[in-house]
Amino acid sequence: MAQTAKGKSTVDRLIDADKADPRRQAALETALANVERQYGKGSAMRLGDRPMQDVEVIPTGSIALDTALGIGGVPRGRIVEVYGPESSGKTTLALHIVANAQKNGGVAAFIDAEHALDPVYARKLGVDTDALIVSQPDNGEQALEIADMLIRSGALDVIVVDSVAALVPKAEIDGDMGDSHVGLQARLMSQALRKMTGALSQAGTTAIFINQLREKIGVFFGNPETTTGGKALKFYASVRMDIRRVSTIKEGEEAIGNRTKVKIVKNKMAPPFKTAEFDVLYGEGISTEGSVIDMGLQADVIKKSGSWFTYEGEQLGQGRENVRKFLKDNPAITEEISEKIKAALGLMHPDDQFAEDSELDRADEASNAKSSTAKSSAEK
Repeated sequence: MAQTAKGKSTVDRLIDADKADPRRQAALETALANVERQYGKGSAMRLGDRPMQDVEVIPTGSIALDTALGIGGVPRGRIVEVYGPESSGKTTLALHIVANAQKNGGVAAFIDAEHALDPVYARKLGVDTDALIVSQPDNGEQALEIADMLIRSGALDVIVVDSVAALVPKAEIDGDMGDSHVGLQARLMSQALRKMTGALSQAGTTAIFINQLREKIGVFFGNPETTTGGKALKFYASVRMDIRRVSTIKEGEEAIGNRTKVKIVKNKMAPPFKTAEFDVLYGEGISTEGSVIDMGLQADVIKKSGSWFTYEGEQLGQGRENVRKFLKDNPAITEEISEKIKAALGLMHPDDQFAEDSELDRADEASNAKSSTAKSSAEK
């Protein structure tokens, strides 16, 4: 290709000339003005015309999982799918996200398509059940329509649909046992997600779809597992989490919980395929203290020597279980360690980081002023 004296090809020079053409620019500005007039201000704009904002998140209740997600939690205004085998902790994880949203002053809704929500257990996880909006719909169309209406109100922070497998189309409920309804649920999900996606983004609402696993028949090679509801949810979800029970946590002979592993199968917000492990204790949910210990060791905030755990030179206890109990009894220390872990792993919000930096600067200034005063006193 012919090159000019300045090293640019003829095609590049023609493109530059096109960009500089005032008629093209005038036509574009006219088109943008017409779009704004017809559809409202901000309907179409240059990305540089508005300040870039960090993605807002809702913490999951586990620092390990927040780290694996890469942004410190589940993103607002997006669709999140949580799937896994039975009793793996799917609903527990969703309820922890609801509790964290409520703690930050948010409003949450729970579409209980399975009709299996336990309010007592939800309260133990920190959910304000008195403020939680709950719906137990009769069929899949009703469930998704209610969810869509709540999202479009613009008042929700998070909505949970439990579960996709229980969203039974009305035709299937009204029909006889044994009737074939091929692809009916998949079409229902596809239509609902097309409607919801834009509304979720505008409202800043996180939609969490809990899903179940099924096995594909006749698969001899590769993974036979698949999720219900067709392929639409796989495409529309910004985050997909595969949650599995790894082992049983025991205290003596008694089982007190499960060690749970989550794999981030899809992530549009950060690099995917990261994994996180944490404890889920029976009757308590995700052990925040257990995650703090694990991630504290990883971030070198907590030190371990033999079976003893130390923080800033002070002993926390001997043995992981004793340290977990100590941290549970001392929430202020747990919070302090959590903040240091988040700072070390880069999970702090820029505003929080700015505030922390400002505090450090003020502390340095105070220390310098104190040193100067002491020095001048000594000279006198």
